[in-house]
Amino acid sequence: MNKEKNKAFHSGFVSLIGRPNVGKSTLMNCLIGEKISIISNKPQTTRNKIQSILTTDDFQVIFIDTPGIHTPKSKLGNFMLKSVETSLNEVDIIFYIIEPFDKIKDSDLKIIERLQKVKSNVFLIINKIDTIQKEELLKIIDTYRSKYEFKEIIPISAIKRTNIDELMKSIKKYLPEGPQYFPKDMITDQPEKQLVSEIIREKALYLLQEEIPHGIAVEITGMKPRKNKGIIDVEATIYCERDSHKGIIIGKQGTMLKQIGSKARYDIEKLLGSPINLQIWVKVKKDWRDSDFLLKNFGYDKKKL
Repeated sequence: MNKEKNKAFHSGFVSLIGRPNVGKSTLMNCLIGEKISIISNKPQTTRNKIQSILTTDDFQVIFIDTPGIHTPKSKLGNFMLKSVETSLNEVDIIFYIIEPFDKIKDSDLKIIERLQKVKSNVFLIINKIDTIQKEELLKIIDTYRSKYEFKEIIPISAIKRTNIDELMKSIKKYLPEGPQYFPKDMITDQPEKQLVSEIIREKALYLLQEEIPHGIAVEITGMKPRKNKGIIDVEATIYCERDSHKGIIIGKQGTMLKQIGSKARYDIEKLLGSPINLQIWVKVKKDWRDSDFLLKNFGYDKKKL
């Protein structure tokens, strides 16, 4: 009898949490081997829970990249925080991701306080270890171990793939026996339009001034292939909150908008596997971050949490 055929299949869900900018999206993209979640050095880059899927011969894990835990200042902020909290008790493993600081920040103490109430297995993932010495790492481990009884403590560098194999072994150890939830070749449950809008927002985050990115949303208003042309027409609208921001996003003689479009086009063509014709417009929707209607319209629907 073939032992491989009778080997139990394991599956489960892993939520990535932590303060903004600790490397959650970078780690998820690293584990999947594809760019699913957008990356930026600016806080609150991730706004929705983004699921990505990794399937091997004997297990499937669904990673949930959540927004950075922060103090909300708008309805959008409340949506982001709620999307984190709803995932904590619904997963098999929580990756609590930190940067390698020897002193625990107040915001991290608040996260640890929340973790005391969850039943999921919690891993402490110390990211960016390529930036510190081994002696410093040992101090960090001791400091955090004194605050919470983690199931696993795993130092990694997501950007350099350090210890990623060890992390995968630990994940498998804690996954229960279960079904294959998604087809083997599926790597995300996000619709293509959502991924395209996030790519455009990522490029805007990268190019625009500090205060503007939090006030933008991107909507894909059209995406369809041209008949017998082998090209996809993509129409997008960037929404911002102020007229002055609209001018900055467009730039002098449209230079900034052209840069955003040019950088986005490369990643979108890679995602869709086809040349694209990208058209981007900019519109003002004042205070959209506090409008239930507009938040839902831009994909931040609290009823889906």
